[in-house]
Formats: sequence, structure tokens, C-alpha cells
Amino acid sequence: MKTNDFSSSSSSSPSDRRIGALLRHLTAGTDADRVSSVFASPTSGGAGGSVFAHLVQAPEDAILGVTIAYNKDPSPIKLNLGVGAYRTEEGKPLVLNVVRKAEQQLINDRSRIKEYLPIVGLVEFNKLSAKLILGADSPAIRENRVTTVECLSGTGSLRVGGEFLARHYHQVDMLSLLFFFFQKTIYIPQPTWGNHPKIFTLAGLSVKTYRYYDPSTRGLNFQGLLEDLSAAPQGSIVLLHACAHNPTGVDPTLEQWEQIRKLMRSKGLMPFFDSAYQGFASGSLDTDAKPIRMFVADGGELLVAQSYAKNMGLYGERVGALSIVCKAADVAGRVESQLKLVIRPMYSNPPIHGASIVAVILRDRNLFNEWTLELKAMADRIISMRKQLFEALRARGTPGDWTHIIKQIGMFTFTGLNPAQVSYMTKEYHIYMTSDGRISMAGLSSKTVPHLADAIHAVVTKAL
Repeated sequence: MKTNDFSSSSSSSPSDRRIGALLRHLTAGTDADRVSSVFASPTSGGAGGSVFAHLVQAPEDAILGVTIAYNKDPSPIKLNLGVGAYRTEEGKPLVLNVVRKAEQQLINDRSRIKEYLPIVGLVEFNKLSAKLILGADSPAIRENRVTTVECLSGTGSLRVGGEFLARHYHQVDMLSLLFFFFQKTIYIPQPTWGNHPKIFTLAGLSVKTYRYYDPSTRGLNFQGLLEDLSAAPQGSIVLLHACAHNPTGVDPTLEQWEQIRKLMRSKGLMPFFDSAYQGFASGSLDTDAKPIRMFVADGGELLVAQSYAKNMGLYGERVGALSIVCKAADVAGRVESQLKLVIRPMYSNPPIHGASIVAVILRDRNLFNEWTLELKAMADRIISMRKQLFEALRARGTPGDWTHIIKQIGMFTFTGLNPAQVSYMTKEYHIYMTSDGRISMAGLSSKTVPHLADAIHAVVTKAL
């Protein structure tokens, strides 16, 4: 065969043309030329330029970048309200007492080993996580219609769920089957956590938004939400924040949740709940899970992503779970088998330590009760910070209606401050937050509330 046989015909395949080009390269010039060309490769250790030289410096993450800027600031009055992590009244990270007790139990157990977990993770953790979010008396659990897999916190749970849906989800209605084979769309609230669109896009889903927040009232745009979900194609996936919506802190009432449930079920929309704050919003694990349990009670299918970062303070342990509620036990079994195929090439299997901590706490009645008390204390401190900030702004006569601060719930408050005002507060008052005006109430203390109130009052009266 001649060297150029692979490329002489215009009808040759792309693979033939690539092989032809490779052969011409290998047979061209002298042996010395070929050796020289090999050693001139930019991947070698020579003086050639890097194959990555064309890369531009990527911007910092919008949320994590706030902490980076904060750490560089030498000011003694600096305040970080961007990080989504709980802080004590002294501004320090908190490790729950119950977590330390659980860890000590694990350390004292000399029979524990460090072998790989199964692909689905720690089985006991999975069962206890499903009961925590769905309820111990859940009919779905009782009928074995739930499959739960341990994932890498909430982010990992969302990513695994997203990729599973991109591969396997379609609407059963035959008229729309073709559409969903090619177009698997997830609707996410506007606004939402900044990582949501990235997670689902990279998972292979098309991402669209539905109205959620009303800037004029700093509350829920419920009518817009219903209109957008009504207009969504039959069988679309819908991301729902189970409680303590991030970044707004605005949640539907239970009556509004019921309307959302009826609408979604009537259109065959698939609920995908993101539960990052169970127990952390109201202080009650059951109250914060009510929206999810309403959907489970009607017998329909749904997905739930759980995180133990906030409610157990296990931020760095990356502990989470994905539960998929199915209509039948045999379907749940097949779903689990396909979830394994998603997880195996992604991270093989999850870590053991964090899940073991959670399992110890959830299975021990005394530790569980102690956890609920510590959880309630964290939630109550955040609620107290809301009240203190509202009162401080009212005492200063700050223009505007600030009641949304005490109406919103959970870790974050959507202040309504614009990017120019945020920038001014950072420059003049050394207060750090995301540019959309979201602040972490958990980052405040009784000592720092006056400083924040002074800054808000200043930027509002300056009309930036």
C-alpha cells in the first residue's frame, strides 16, 4: 500500500485521512529530522513552549472568591458574609459536640477498617438518610420504592442525579417521547445557587429558568412561578429548593407548595429537590422536609439531593445522599443498578468517614436528640441575627422597607443591595458579600451587626 493511499481519494473517511497524514509525517525527511521533531514536542522537557500557554487566567468562583478577597484584607474590622458556613457568636467555625462524640466512638472502635465502600456507599447511612428526609413512616420506604446512594455532599448528589436523568429520563407519553429523547430540560428558579446551572449543564441537561423572586417585594413571585411551570413542556424536570431557598431565603407557604405539587403532577413534571438545609431553616427536621413529603405522599416519582454540610457542620467531609422515589420496588432496583454505572467512572465509590459519623448520630437515639438540640440552637441564633439587624436598621431610620430580613428564612438574606452598593461597602467598610447582595446571616454576631447596619445605612442614603 502506498503512503498516500489513505488520502488520495476525496471520498476517504476522516479516519483514513488522519492515518494518511500520520504516515506522511513519519516517512518525511531523514531519521535525524524525525528524531528532532519528536524532541521538539512541547510536551517534552526541552525549551519548547507549553501546550497550555494559550490558557487565560480563569476568574475566581463568584462565592469562594469573596473569601479569597477577604483573607487578603488586613483590616481589623473586616467582615465576611459571603461564606455559606455557620459561625459562632465569636465568629469561629463550629464543630458540633455530637459530631465529636460520634468521631470518638469511631476512633475507639478498633474493628473499623479503611476498605473501599460499595459503589452506592455506606448502606446504613443510605437507609438512615432516606428515613430522615422522607420520614420513618414513609410509604415509599415501607414499599421499598426508594433507592438511595451516598454521594459527595449536595453538589455530588445533584451531579449524579443530573447525569442519571440525562441518560435515562423520558416522559412516558408517546407523543412527547421523541422530544424528550433529544431534549432533556431542567427548569431551575431564577435566581438560584450559582453552581446549579453549571452542575446540570455539565451533567448533560438543557437548563432553563422559571420566575421565583420578586425584587419589588423581595418575596416570592408566586404567580410568575405558576405561569412558567404551566408553560414548561410536558414531563420537564424542575429543580425545587426544599427549604431556605439559596440565595433569597424566600420559601413558598405550605398552601403554595400544594398548588405547586398539583400543577407539577398534572403536567407530569419531574420534581428534583435540593435539600441542603433540613433542620437548619426552621430548627425542625420534620418541618423543613414537609414539601418533599407532600410530593412523596401522592405516590409520584421524584429525586432528592441531601447534604449534611450545614445541618451537621460536616462541610469538609463532603457527605450527601441522592434518593430517587419510584412507583415500584422493581423499578427502584433497576434505577440503583444504573446509578452505579454513573458513579463508577465518576469517583468509583464515596468516602467512609463522614458517612460513618452521620450513621452513628442517626442510629443512636441519645446522639440524635442531642443533635436536634444543637441544630435548633444554630437555627435560633440565625433567626436572632435577623431580628437584631432589622432592629438596628430601624433604629437608624434607614430608608426603605427592611421587613424582608425577618420574613426570609435560613442561612442567607437577599438584602436587595445592588453591585455598586456592595462594592462601596467592601471598599469603605471592609464587608464582603456576593455582588448580588446576598449575605450569610450565620456570619453575623451581636458585635458585628452595628457595623453592618452602619454600612447598609450609608450606601442606601448615598443612593448608589
